[in-house]
Amino acid sequence: MPSDTQPAPEARFSIVEDSTGRKLDWKIWFPVAVLVLIGLIGMYLVNLFVNQERDQAKTEWRIRMGIVADSRAADINRWFDQQFAELFGIAQNQSAQVYVQQIAQLAGDASQADQVEGLKEYLRSIITVTADRAGFSVKTKTNLDVNETQPALGGIIIIDEKGNVLAASPNAPAYDGDLKSFVSALPPGQKAVSDLTLNSAGVPSLTFMVPVLAAQSEGAQTVEIARVIGVKQVADELYPRLVQPGETTSSGRSVLVQLKDSKITYLSPINDPAHPVQPLRLQLGIDVTDLDAAFGAQNPGGFATDKKDYQGTPVLVTSRSLSAVPWILIYTVNYEEALGAAESRFQTLAIVLWLTVGLLAVIIAAVWYYGSSRRASQAAFQFAQMAQRFEEQRNLIQLVTDSQPTSIFILDKDDKYRFANRQAAKDAGIAAPEMIGKPIANVLGPAAAKRALRLNHQAMEENRTITEYGPVETGGKPKVVQSEHIPLKGTAGGVSGVLTVEDDITDFVTERERRARNLNQLVQTLVDVVDKRDPFAAQHSARVAQVARAVAKEMSLPEVEVETAEIAGNLLNLGKILIPESVLAKTEGLTDQERSMIRNSIMTSAELIKGIEFDGPVVETLQQAQANFDGSGNPPLKGDEIVVTARIIAVANAFIGMISDRAFRQALSIDQAIDALMKGVGKAYDRRVVAALINYLDNRGGRDVLSGTVSPKA
Repeated sequence: MPSDTQPAPEARFSIVEDSTGRKLDWKIWFPVAVLVLIGLIGMYLVNLFVNQERDQAKTEWRIRMGIVADSRAADINRWFDQQFAELFGIAQNQSAQVYVQQIAQLAGDASQADQVEGLKEYLRSIITVTADRAGFSVKTKTNLDVNETQPALGGIIIIDEKGNVLAASPNAPAYDGDLKSFVSALPPGQKAVSDLTLNSAGVPSLTFMVPVLAAQSEGAQTVEIARVIGVKQVADELYPRLVQPGETTSSGRSVLVQLKDSKITYLSPINDPAHPVQPLRLQLGIDVTDLDAAFGAQNPGGFATDKKDYQGTPVLVTSRSLSAVPWILIYTVNYEEALGAAESRFQTLAIVLWLTVGLLAVIIAAVWYYGSSRRASQAAFQFAQMAQRFEEQRNLIQLVTDSQPTSIFILDKDDKYRFANRQAAKDAGIAAPEMIGKPIANVLGPAAAKRALRLNHQAMEENRTITEYGPVETGGKPKVVQSEHIPLKGTAGGVSGVLTVEDDITDFVTERERRARNLNQLVQTLVDVVDKRDPFAAQHSARVAQVARAVAKEMSLPEVEVETAEIAGNLLNLGKILIPESVLAKTEGLTDQERSMIRNSIMTSAELIKGIEFDGPVVETLQQAQANFDGSGNPPLKGDEIVVTARIIAVANAFIGMISDRAFRQALSIDQAIDALMKGVGKAYDRRVVAALINYLDNRGGRDVLSGTVSPKA
C-alpha cells in the first residue's frame, strides 16, 4: 500500500483496448459486475417474495368470496325448489288427478254440466288456497271501484291436455299470448320455468309449470292429463336472497345475469346510488373488455381479480351457476376495498427489502473501495463516509420495518442475527441492537428457537421459500404464527442467510377453533336429545357418523367432506324430535302415516338445520341421503349428481340399521349386511362407497370397532 509521502501510480483502465495498448482492468470491473449480479438477485428475490404474498392475499379472498357465492346460489336454488314444490302439491293431489280425469270424461255430456262445474269449483278452491299461501296471487289495490277489478298479474291455472283452462285462481293472467306459447312448446311430463320477463305492471315475473299425471293402477304407465301453471311476481321474494346475512364488506354485491345470444342481461337490480340498474334494463355484450359479468357467465365457479363492473370500477369477481334455471350468480367486491390496503403493504415491504439489498451492496462496495484505495487516509475517509451513509440507510430500513406489525429478521448461515425490527425485538424481550451478531438460540432459548432453526435450515438446504404456521411461545405466552422463510443469495452464489417474516394469527385460529367447538357441542346436544326419545335407535346416529367418517377417510376425501359426512351422520335422526314418542316406541306394525313420518324425518332434519352455517354441504347431504344411485329415490337424483357425502350416509345408515337389533327383528351379522349392500350396488348404493366400507371393515379394524372390542381412531 502506498504511503502518504509516496503517491501510488495512477490506475488507468478502459472498457476497450486503446491506441497505447491499455486493456480492460478486471480488478476494477469484476467487483462492479459482482455488485450488479447481487442487485439483480436481490431484486428477483424481493419480487418473488412480494408476489407470493400477493397471491396468498388473493387466495384468501377467493375462498371468502366463494363462501358467499355458494351460500347465495344455494338459497336461490332452494327458493326455486319451493315454488315447484307448491305446484307439485296440486299436481300430485290424488283427488285433483281424479277430478281432472272425470272432467275429461264428462265434458262432452251436456247433461253432466252441473257436475263438471262442481268439479272445476273444487279445483279452483285448491289452487286459490295455494296461490294465496305461496304468494302467486297479486293484490295491488285494496279499495276497488264498483266496476274495477284487480289487475291479472299473478296466480295459478290448470289446463287440460288440449290446452283448455279447467280452473284458475282469482285475477290469474289469461291463458293466451306469450304465456300460452311458452306452455304449449314444453315437452310432456317435465317441469319447467320461463325466462324472467316484465309483466304489464313492469314487475319481474316468472312462469312455472308442472305436469299432472293420471292416477293409474300399480304398474301402469303414467300419462300427462293436465298442467299446473304458476305465474309469480318474484321481486319481493327472489332479490332479497342475493343479500348475504352478516355481509362484512361495504362493496360486496350479488347480481343475477343470463348469457343468451352473446349478450349479458342483468336480471336483478343494482342498488347503486350513482348508477342504479333496474331488472332487465341493462344488457351488455360478452366482448366488453374485462367485464366481470362476461367472465363469470363464461366461467361459472371461476375467480378473477382483474375485471371491471358495468361502470368500469375494478373488482374481484367469482360466479356460480344455478341448477333450476340457466342463470349465473355474480358476486363482486371492489378491488380497492379487498386488496388496496394489502397492495400498499406489499409495496412498502418491497421497498424495505430493496433497501436491504441496496444496503448489502453498499457494504460490499465500501469494503472493495477501501481495499483498492490509492491511499490509506483517503480510503479511511471515504470508508467513514460510506459507513455514515450505511448507518443512515440502516436507520431508514429500521424505521420502515419497525412500522410493520409483523416480526422481520435475518439470520446468517451460523444462525446469528444480522437484522431485526422492533416487533422481533419485542418478541425476544431485548433491544434490537443487542440481538445483532448473537445466535438465535442464545436470544430466544433453545426450545423457542428450535422451530425457526428447523425452517431456516430447510429453506437453505432446499433453496426455496418455506411457509408454515403453528404454535410458538413468546415471552412465556403461547400464540400461533404464520412464517415465511426466504433464502438470501450470497455473493458466491450460495445461500448466505434467511429472511424470516412472522405474522401473529392467534386471534384468527382461536376464533375458528371456538366456532368448531361450539358446532360440535351443538351437534352432540341434538344427538343426545334424539337418542333419549327413540329407545330403539339410541346411538344409531352416532354409529352412522362413526362409519361415515371412516368410509370418507377410506375414500381419501378432503377433510371438509370427512367432517361433513360425520356431522350429517350425527344429525341424521334429528327430525325425529317432531315425531311423537308413542310412535318411536311402538313395537307393533306402523300405520302408513306413521311410516311416512319416520321416512321423512331425514328431510325434516335438513329443514331444521338449514339456517346453520357449516363448512361443508351438511344440509345438501341430508336432503339427498334418501336418493338412490339409479335415480329411483327421493330426490330423483342419480349417480354423481348425488353429493358424495350423501352417498356415504346412505350406505352407512343402511349398514348400521342392518347390524342393529330392532323391535321386529334381530340384528344381521356384518357379513349378512355386506351381502345385502352388494345386492343394492348400482341400484340404491354407489359401488365405490360400498367397496370403501368393506375395505375399512376387513383391513382397517372396522369389525373390531363396531363390535366394541377396540376404540375407533380419529
